[in-house]
Amino acid sequence: MRALVVERSVPRFAAARLASTVGARPRPGIAPLRLVERDSLALPAPDWERVAPVLAGICGSDLHTLSGQASRWFEPLVSFPFVPGHEVVATRTEGPHAGERVVLEPVLACAARGVVPPCAPCAAGNTGACERLDAPPLAAGLQTGYCADTSGGWASELLAHPSQLHPVPDELGDDEAVLVEPTACAIHAALAAEVGAGDVVAVIGAGTLGLLTLAALRRHALPGSLLVGAKHPHQRRLAAELGGTVVSPDELRRAVRRLTRTGVHGGRLAGGADVVLDCVGSATSLAEALAVVRPRGRIVLVGMPGSLRVDLTPLWQREVALVGAYAYGTEHLPDGDRRTFALAFELVAAERLGRLVSARYPLELWSDALAHAEAAGRRGAVKVAFTPQARPRATPR
Repeated sequence: MRALVVERSVPRFAAARLASTVGARPRPGIAPLRLVERDSLALPAPDWERVAPVLAGICGSDLHTLSGQASRWFEPLVSFPFVPGHEVVATRTEGPHAGERVVLEPVLACAARGVVPPCAPCAAGNTGACERLDAPPLAAGLQTGYCADTSGGWASELLAHPSQLHPVPDELGDDEAVLVEPTACAIHAALAAEVGAGDVVAVIGAGTLGLLTLAALRRHALPGSLLVGAKHPHQRRLAAELGGTVVSPDELRRAVRRLTRTGVHGGRLAGGADVVLDCVGSATSLAEALAVVRPRGRIVLVGMPGSLRVDLTPLWQREVALVGAYAYGTEHLPDGDRRTFALAFELVAAERLGRLVSARYPLELWSDALAHAEAAGRRGAVKVAFTPQARPRATPR
């Protein structure tokens, strides 16, 4: 099998981190990533199966990891060497369902690990909060794409438990299917925001996660006003198409002030938005969220943060609720409980979200692909993905 593999190499991670600070592109010799031919992995248990990734997205968390920017919090939840890639549409290659397209639900929770009885979060359907992410027979790994025993989407083959695989309806193309997993993250975040009818809501960031969160808010909440801070022209266009009131990032505070008719105290908003969703996850974006949320408002941290240095005084003084939104599981809706992935399939189809896939690359062009994904906003792109079954003659569309 062909695979892009990350190995435990302190010098390479250090070099990648240094290179990222000066804007150097990820390339062989610097990034802790290499393309290899290796034997297929053994199945962890008899009920597991092999699937062939057709399209695998490059996520912001992947870029954080490969640039050495990821928090050390994740170290016990990762095993080396691992193959990245957790946004995956694949084809079953064996058994009675061979040829069927499936979307991967990557969390390696109790069901996948064969843990009986399951931990309390898994028993309640909250698989994203699984407490057994290092349980045998698998090595530690919070998700496929960070576990040595499963491979990942950036390979010609990965291993999956049936509980992780969701059949793709025939009417859904591969571009739509590869966005189901990040859309599930966005829906979970939109519901964690607990938006009240008529609330003023602000979304910071209009990359893949920001745009998907915007779509999820429009479908699953009833905001009175939905502001989106979008930096680049294509992001502004897509955010407007998805129902947001679009402003440039440096105009967000002024827009919130106008909508809420709040005063200003010493250059700071006296009031602010009821809910803010930070879809970037940087120190700058979190500081902006704290600046535009009202006292006793709510901030949802959607984008994966690194080790941030942020002044949390306004969180304390204004009694703001700061909550994280990671992964997915079961969502509690007014008309009953639904799996997040089922909701994601519906939203991807309804909003034609496959249009967010901007470029595809074969594995051999991984350096170009990662550079494109890192500069997606500046280059007019949203989601960049690998085509693991393609050969180098394939070109980005």
